[in-house]
Amino acid sequence: MLKTRNKVLTVVCSAALFTGILAGCSSSKESSSGGSDSKETTLTLLMDNQSPASMEGYKAVAAEFEKKYHIKTEIETRPGGSEGDNLIKTRLATGDMSDLMAYNSGSLLQALNPEKNFVDLTNEPYMNTILDTFKTAVTVNNKVYGVPVGSFNSGGWFYNKKVYKELGLSVPKTWDELMANNAKIKAAGKTAVIGTYKDTWTSQVIMLADNYNVLAKDPSFPDDFTANKAKMATTPAALRSFEKLADIYKKGYMNKDFNSTGYEAGLKMLVDGTGVQYPMISFALANLAKLYPDQINNIGFFPQPGDSADKNGITAWAPGAMYINKSGKHVAEAKKWVAFFVKPESVKLYMTKAAPDGPPAVKGVELPENTYAAVKDMLPYFNEGKTAPALEFLSPLKGPNLPQIASQVGGGMISPKEGAKSYDKDVEQQAKQLGLKGW
Repeated sequence: MLKTRNKVLTVVCSAALFTGILAGCSSSKESSSGGSDSKETTLTLLMDNQSPASMEGYKAVAAEFEKKYHIKTEIETRPGGSEGDNLIKTRLATGDMSDLMAYNSGSLLQALNPEKNFVDLTNEPYMNTILDTFKTAVTVNNKVYGVPVGSFNSGGWFYNKKVYKELGLSVPKTWDELMANNAKIKAAGKTAVIGTYKDTWTSQVIMLADNYNVLAKDPSFPDDFTANKAKMATTPAALRSFEKLADIYKKGYMNKDFNSTGYEAGLKMLVDGTGVQYPMISFALANLAKLYPDQINNIGFFPQPGDSADKNGITAWAPGAMYINKSGKHVAEAKKWVAFFVKPESVKLYMTKAAPDGPPAVKGVELPENTYAAVKDMLPYFNEGKTAPALEFLSPLKGPNLPQIASQVGGGMISPKEGAKSYDKDVEQQAKQLGLKGW
């Protein structure tokens, strides 16, 4: 597990997955690289169906792979969320898994028994081109099982740059500075903080994006939390995250209809400037670009502020990964596919079709000129090492009821302390199910 915030998180384009099918077979031909003949093969690749835009990047890479190796790629899609998780577990258990599979990294990977199900990629030559901070998220028992699909998404705050300029606001480096900005925005008759609790997952972003600040004060918290030596409710740095949620509500900085406002409505508020700031994870940039292409570069980004200006940095989410089915019929060909996919030229090709929402995780890849303005705001933090992983990449514990608990704290129904205690109970049940030591 990655233990400190000092490791640089860098990444490759979008974290979302895709839809569509590339089908067909080809005759046996010699590899253009001069290797041995490849038998007539079509690889199958299972991926999430939630981002059609990203599919274009995969189609482009798969087409080039076919030209080089004369191996086609057939893409299968699956649902997202728990339905998709259950489908994956069923297919692995029944021996019906595709040759390649795109899925989450971090704590969710461990639930799939990677040592049994996926090919160990630790000693593949291309691994020295992939940043260690990604490899940590796909490492189990010192073995690396995946390569990056998408980007390390950044957790923090989107803001409307035009309104910031109109009101003479500066990007806040501390929580007090953020709250002062909120007061000025509210006084100007606008919504300072966009709340979209109708989609409950959005309520937890403030708490999750605060992990950089938690680690700045308590670097050992993830390990202690995992080992049942520390609790959210009794660790001041962790409890502070819940307190920040409550602060926003207590001061009346959210839209009054936050409980009935959804995610896409929140994006519209941000673009229109009726809402000026939106706590969010950077994967939303793809949605913003799709819905409001003419406004995307008016949206800026800043990290969730802590209590000290000299300890200001980004909490980041590791990208998903591509895994090779250990029991697949075409393991050798799948290994070629994965090696081709992480070549800098392949990553660059992918990014021409799916605009990146974070810095590349593969060495030697430069961001394209059409990179979103918000991503450019993130770059200095990545370049200076002012980043830290989200807690779920440092600990296998992530309670399933956090969105509901966060919406209760953020909506003023329970206190921060009560919310933290509820979450401690939530992860206790999970820890026992996982059989973790100390529980």
